[in-house]
Amino acid sequence: MSMPDAESPVSESPVSESPVSAAPVSTSRDPAKGPDTAAAPIDARLLPPNHDIDASGALRIGGVSVQELAEVYGTPLFIYDEEGIRQRARAFAQWFGARNVTYASKAFACRAMVELVDEEGLSLDVSTGGELDMALRAGFDPARIVLHGNNKSDAEIMTALAAGVGLVVVDSFDEIDRLVRHARSVGTIPAVLVRVNPGVEAHTHDYITTGLADSKFGFGYQNGQASLACEAVSRSNDLHLAGIHAHIGSQVFALDSFARSAEVLVELAADLDRFTEHEMSVLDLGGGLGVNYHAGDDAPSIDRYGTTTVDAFNAALRGGADHGLLGDIRLMIEPGRSLVAPCAITVYRVGTIKDIPGIVRYIAVDGGMSDNLRPSLYQADYEVFDPTRVAAPRPERATIAGKHCEQGDLIVKNAAVPADVSIGDLVATAVTGAYGYSMASNYNKVPRPAVVFVRDGEHRLVIRRETFDDLARLDC
Repeated sequence: MSMPDAESPVSESPVSESPVSAAPVSTSRDPAKGPDTAAAPIDARLLPPNHDIDASGALRIGGVSVQELAEVYGTPLFIYDEEGIRQRARAFAQWFGARNVTYASKAFACRAMVELVDEEGLSLDVSTGGELDMALRAGFDPARIVLHGNNKSDAEIMTALAAGVGLVVVDSFDEIDRLVRHARSVGTIPAVLVRVNPGVEAHTHDYITTGLADSKFGFGYQNGQASLACEAVSRSNDLHLAGIHAHIGSQVFALDSFARSAEVLVELAADLDRFTEHEMSVLDLGGGLGVNYHAGDDAPSIDRYGTTTVDAFNAALRGGADHGLLGDIRLMIEPGRSLVAPCAITVYRVGTIKDIPGIVRYIAVDGGMSDNLRPSLYQADYEVFDPTRVAAPRPERATIAGKHCEQGDLIVKNAAVPADVSIGDLVATAVTGAYGYSMASNYNKVPRPAVVFVRDGEHRLVIRRETFDDLARLDC
């Protein structure tokens, strides 16, 4: 049995990579206790890959001063290490082949990010008409686009089919029927992946667990719905069953969960082979690889993730081949957070400090839940530091609060901070490259921040800061 994808086969050997490699551990901590190294400076492993500290002790990313960027572009400000993203993209590509690495654009997307993905030869995952439109406007090859979504509109399906997207991931029986109808009207036969709930525990937050039987996504493996959906697609003359897809969750540290998911997909593919007649060529494992948000975290490296998933996949394929069940199958993945999160920081400026004696100290900054909804949405937690003095100890405790009219607008509860944080200082949160800007809102009519890419001593604005005029532009 062969493992095709002539462009870029699944790797059998590891590549070197800098992120920490370690066994899976808990992804959460108790904010009341703080990080294990509470008074220590920010752990350098949490900073973007291509960072350094200048002679004054201030942070530079991609050879550019963070303080200078804050002065030029204002705050709040997302600063991305562009080369760091490219390095991580290439590390994934070494294991799975560039085209088999499908960037989950929901993590962070803009024209510049889509162009970066294109230049690195990766594929692109979109889940709404807006994300699809963005990709097409950026000139991304539709053949390398994978369309997701649990409730695709007729317009989204028609646009995708007319554009010629490479794969459509179906999520319900109703959608299969509508896809058939629209495929006939467009005069095309779309390649389809059936999304499966593999019943694999991801050991992550309930809100970002997606592979269990009660998920709103996909078809159940254990209750037989996945098989019925695959059969329906396979027997249709208007659809091509290209393969099956699963996504067990996000911010996952337990590599055995990915391995088991890969095994389940191969088991299902082998079982379906009785009526698909070797029709399937793709097994898509989805994304979900976790990253380090704290000094005490130990997220698996891309190398360990690649080793575990590729080995489990290949072993399962060999078992299927022994029974003559499978044809040529390639493995796809969909990294989002793990590609971009470690490569960015968010910089704020302190506006006011409020001490409630014996209870809490609030350090209020000029952003909040409008640029980082994760803490309010599912209790995500970050580390805080002063980018102008990266090596400063952080012996004090304070809660970093946003400027919105919500008590829940707290960026970091009980954060370790330097002893003398003052009004006007810069503070930054690390590892904010994913699900910050992409979840940003205009709550309280706050304009969304600017986004800057830095690389080789140069900086470029990729998303400008919104203005009050922008906020008013849709009023009738």
